[in-house]
Amino acid sequence: MTPRLLIYTRTTDYRHDSIPDAVNAVRALGEFTVEHTEDPMDLERALGEFAAVVFLSTSGDVLAPAGRERLSGYVESGGGFVGVHAAACTEYGWPYYGELLGARFERHPAYQPGKVVVEDPGHPATRQLPAVWEFTDEWYDFRSSPRGRVRVLLRADETSYEGGGMGVDHPLAWCRRQGDGRVFYTALGHAAEAYRDQVFLTHLSGGIAWAGRLCE
Repeated sequence: MTPRLLIYTRTTDYRHDSIPDAVNAVRALGEFTVEHTEDPMDLERALGEFAAVVFLSTSGDVLAPAGRERLSGYVESGGGFVGVHAAACTEYGWPYYGELLGARFERHPAYQPGKVVVEDPGHPATRQLPAVWEFTDEWYDFRSSPRGRVRVLLRADETSYEGGGMGVDHPLAWCRRQGDGRVFYTALGHAAEAYRDQVFLTHLSGGIAWAGRLCE
């Protein structure tokens, strides 16, 4: 049976124009059966049928208390959680979410080309990537580095673009365990063009598959 994903794209703050392209790109991978929703009620039902729940460029407060309880219970009991790009700009008032994701968004410089460095090539989200990868994105800065709390997979080379604010320790993608569940986050994926970039899609699909326990 094809594994099922629940992709959630509700926004109550900034909304990315790339969201439709992103959802369509994940569908087109052909690796998952995708259910897409922006209704918070859909996060208040049983989630056990899904290999992973994907917060894809969500922003602001997007869950009611019942949804928060359901999502945390799902992850703690072994469910997969994936955050993409603005998922780090989500649920600032829910401390558990910050712990779950590993870091919270602080700021970003102008959208521009830069370089991604593969820090850990042994993960499904990075195994097929070049060691240094040229990409164009917003290069999110975080309130603090998640290093030490997460397994860092990619980092930004701040010498390759202007306006970086984290210095040499600038994680961009990582994974971690939360209870019995698996969590994967990538800060990349701002623009529609990202979802037509095969290297990025390889990275994203590998992260989703790992979070959903479809590979090791």
